[in-house]
Amino acid sequence: MDKKELAEFLRHRREALRPRDVGLVEGARRRTQGLRREEVAQLAGMSTDYYARLEQQRAPQPSIQITTALARALRLSLDERDHLFVLIGHNAPARFQRSEHVSPTLLRVLDRLDDSPAMVQTDLLDTLAMNPLAIALLGDQTRHTGLARSGYYRWFMDPAERLMVPEESRERHGRAQAARLRAALTAGSDTPRAARILAELQQHSPEFVRMWELQEVAQSYDDCKTLLHPELGRIDVDAQLLYTENRAQTLVVLTTRPGTESHSKLELLSVTGHQQLTP
Repeated sequence: MDKKELAEFLRHRREALRPRDVGLVEGARRRTQGLRREEVAQLAGMSTDYYARLEQQRAPQPSIQITTALARALRLSLDERDHLFVLIGHNAPARFQRSEHVSPTLLRVLDRLDDSPAMVQTDLLDTLAMNPLAIALLGDQTRHTGLARSGYYRWFMDPAERLMVPEESRERHGRAQAARLRAALTAGSDTPRAARILAELQQHSPEFVRMWELQEVAQSYDDCKTLLHPELGRIDVDAQLLYTENRAQTLVVLTTRPGTESHSKLELLSVTGHQQLTP
């Protein structure tokens, strides 16, 4: 771990960012050039004291998880991310098409969306990042680990996933999940992992086996759907998509039509967030 170079690199990257670059409000009396240390710590999910000690050359070696979080918080390019890993003393992640490193381009757009639920997903439906309104609507999908990170896997293996979709839509939604997994298996960014998901679902989910045998293939997102919120009920949304060049990551933006009940519910959710709406 090169503490001196690391401290200088972190400070320079922090000072190069403006609050608006990461979705934060820039106050009129702001004196700090770039982001404050506490803002970087907040974005990376670590303590301000620990981040400060990194810039002061006094911190122990960060874990791979913290290094990844720092790269995301500082909106590093892949080259900059790899440099950060080397400075900290870790091997840089292999540059497969699929990457846990969220596309900086998609992340910049996500940071600016505060009135619509939005999230960045891989082609295996791993959710890499969500804005607060998406978390309020869908729950925190980034918390899952292992194969359960994939939305395809969770749909057939986790009964809680069904609670977000009306019963009359579950058959169509399940078939769409199986069809998209088939496309990811043959032309996706992480075909070995897609094969592991397939093997698990074939062994443990008769419903999946039935739908898989239909031989349906699809890459398109279900762009118009009804979601069930536990307190607000049915919310009809349209999905707008923005892809990375290799289509390994997608920014999904959920919108509602102005003047509808669904639009009013989403506006209410943007105000209340995670607060409980009913006793």
